[in-house]
Amino acid sequence: MAAHSDAELKRAHVEKKKTAAKRYWDSTEEKGKEDGDKEGEKEGKEGETEKKLEGGTSGVEKKKKRNGPGKQRGISGKVDPFPGSAPISEQKLKRFQRGKQAKMSSETRARLKDHLKRSEAASEFAQKQAARFDLLLPEDAGFLEGDEGEDTCRISQEDIAEAVDITSGSKYFNLSLTQFGPYRVDYTKTGRHLLLGGRRGHVACIDWQSKNLKCEMNVMETVNDVKWLHSEAMFAVAQKKWLYIYDNNGIELHCIRKFNNVLRMQFLPYHFLLATASTTGFLQYLDVSVGKEVAAICTKAGRLDVMALNSQNAIVHLGHPTGTVTLWSPNQKEPLVKMLCHRGGVRSIAVDKTGTYMVTSGLDKRLKVFDMRAFRPLHSYFLPAGASCLSLSQRGLLCASTGNIVQVYQDVCNTPVKKPYMAHRVRGSVWGAQFCPFEDVLGVGHAEGFTSMLIPGAGEPNFDGLDANPYRSVKQRQDWEVRALLEKIQPELIGLHPEQLAQVDRATWEQRHHDKVQHLGYDPLAKEKFIPRLKTKGRSSTGKVQKRKKQVAHEDQRDQIREVVEKRLEEERQKKTEKKTADQGQRSALDRFRK
Repeated sequence: MAAHSDAELKRAHVEKKKTAAKRYWDSTEEKGKEDGDKEGEKEGKEGETEKKLEGGTSGVEKKKKRNGPGKQRGISGKVDPFPGSAPISEQKLKRFQRGKQAKMSSETRARLKDHLKRSEAASEFAQKQAARFDLLLPEDAGFLEGDEGEDTCRISQEDIAEAVDITSGSKYFNLSLTQFGPYRVDYTKTGRHLLLGGRRGHVACIDWQSKNLKCEMNVMETVNDVKWLHSEAMFAVAQKKWLYIYDNNGIELHCIRKFNNVLRMQFLPYHFLLATASTTGFLQYLDVSVGKEVAAICTKAGRLDVMALNSQNAIVHLGHPTGTVTLWSPNQKEPLVKMLCHRGGVRSIAVDKTGTYMVTSGLDKRLKVFDMRAFRPLHSYFLPAGASCLSLSQRGLLCASTGNIVQVYQDVCNTPVKKPYMAHRVRGSVWGAQFCPFEDVLGVGHAEGFTSMLIPGAGEPNFDGLDANPYRSVKQRQDWEVRALLEKIQPELIGLHPEQLAQVDRATWEQRHHDKVQHLGYDPLAKEKFIPRLKTKGRSSTGKVQKRKKQVAHEDQRDQIREVVEKRLEEERQKKTEKKTADQGQRSALDRFRK
């Protein structure tokens, strides 16, 4: 009885259990499981053979190789029609390329090879990610386009303000300031704050987007120019006699009496330098971080009332009544370049943000575009009344004001232009105009106040949050200010060609090398450097390698010093023998008394 029961138990244990009836919703899952089990068995067998042949690869890579593109299955068991990551065009990859891969020689150590491989892999990953995320940046800002037969310069600002959204439409406004005009205007680097300076002493600081007035005052003196400094916390005012520095509450911080009779100002943000041009013909640089005068240059060109800044290389452009334009650096007392641009006096200058093109207007009613790489004119336009004020936007639009009419031209530097892109008539004669950074806005200061115009396609839509963030808080501004002060560029590095800073001055290097050879008595570069061979068992540690290098270097130095000393001794012996022979040939009667 016990044996029978044992057999029955064994049979019951070995036999397969009856499965439950399948439901229609279980068919796909069961089929997927069975396929997965079969594939798993095949993977196990093939994996063992491949490990023997190839030396072992991961099962995931083998599965990818067998499935190939288009055979990857998701959780539901369906095939992914678009497997892998999306392709990236080669042009975008080249745009974000950081450099060529380093070529490693056979003598490079294993640790260095691994480090270089990891760094190159990280650089390649960052390049691909930057090319992918570039789709999120609306690079094409868009321009105003009219219908067939419609001229865009005939479209009024009121029509544009009605057609756009409420936020953009509020950026078109007029400030009626008839008592203290005409006005100079200046925007901060972030484009958030506006500074107005009236000829008759009125100075106002405004957050123009929220229409919040920060400060307003009357200095009771003629104001020639106004300029923001490194942030919206301070600004400079060129008054009739001296230069004054105020904060955004209107409190006077400094009165700099060394800078007198200032007419124009430009601020170098990465150098923390305020460049000023005066009626006496002096170009002066003030370091606002320490309050020290860096340079004072006498241009010997008379009254300086035309000034522009090349933001690419921090070179100051000055226009003169003789029709010439001179380029200046604080390191030299003479102009770097002197160009004859007009037959009459120069009225205004503008330089694009890349530093490639310069636009000038003169009393000869000519508007000229110059290529600063070759210092030659590209295009010349005739304006019936001449342009008194020029300004270039971040996207290459040119504002040229003639009297009380403001005209905006599109792509003036590359192609010849026949008609303006937009035009607008203000209430009084224009005295200052500037495009707002990162906004499609043009600020115009005139005799009757200030006008903010909407110019589609003028501003750069993508801003660098680490450099100029329009939405930064007070804490972020303070952190940025500290970092900018630590990274401040010295004025000695300002030059016409900034790329030359990375090059080697061969003449200076050769002179230094010659002095070094004279001092040491031998040429340390005459012989190739000793490279110790690799030893095992810890004998190639960094300290021991340096010790072996020093031993060999000392031996080489001893040999070279011996040779040099022997040469010098030989030369001295030759001089003595020559002297003796010369003395023997000219003996006198008193030579017999010499010992």
